[in-house]
Amino acid sequence: MPQNRGPRINRQIRISPIRLIDGEGNQVGIIETYEAMKMAEESGLDLVEVSPQARPPVCKLMDYGRHKYEKNRQERAQNKKTADNTPKEIRFRPNTDTHDLEVKIGKARKFLENGSKVRMTVRFRGSEMRRQDVGRATLRKATEMLKDIGKLENSIPEMNGRMLSVTMAPAAPTKS
Repeated sequence: MPQNRGPRINRQIRISPIRLIDGEGNQVGIIETYEAMKMAEESGLDLVEVSPQARPPVCKLMDYGRHKYEKNRQERAQNKKTADNTPKEIRFRPNTDTHDLEVKIGKARKFLENGSKVRMTVRFRGSEMRRQDVGRATLRKATEMLKDIGKLENSIPEMNGRMLSVTMAPAAPTKS
């Protein structure tokens, strides 16, 4: 199966006649391909096939390099605007000390301020599995510290293997 390498340009266009559109977007009409190539060379532009399925195929006079550059630039700008909706993860242990908890909550607060979701996870090792209530208390304390800026997506923490996690989303901005 042939790869799609983009539209055919200049000498790659073999079919004749073609419907030609000039550089300003005005329709020239149906002409022979070699005449269109002459016009393209005289104006310093490329002959680009824009609609190969049409009969006769539609070709346009344009600066193809500039066209590709502009299209790539628009795609990059559009991708920059899309938010990264993957949740950021903050991990704790059941017996995480208060100061360490505050430092990690500070990071989570920054993530929430930037509009990202935060998944807070308590990881149990060995015999800590018997004391899941300590892990739940750590998660409860963490969510209490963030309740002013975020809201819980699900109030009940979910247990995945040896990890207990809860997800917080940024709170809706208050209208003043």
